[in-house]
Amino acid sequence: MSTATYTVKGMTCGHCVSSVKEEVGEVAGVTGVEVDLASGLLTVDSDGPVDPAKIVAAVEEAGYEVVTS
Repeated sequence: MSTATYTVKGMTCGHCVSSVKEEVGEVAGVTGVEVDLASGLLTVDSDGPVDPAKIVAAVEEAGYEVVTS
């Protein structure tokens, strides 16, 4: 099992969180998604490594942005 964290920018409400969870949850290999609205933290659990670009694309599909360092 693998866990990765990302910071999502632009979420302001519970609907935002639901949108991100739904899109990221559809990425192949993802087994769990947690989103913390206050911190913008997105935690993704998966069976194995998932291409971060797929997670970023899913967040963007939901209408938000992943903060890259």
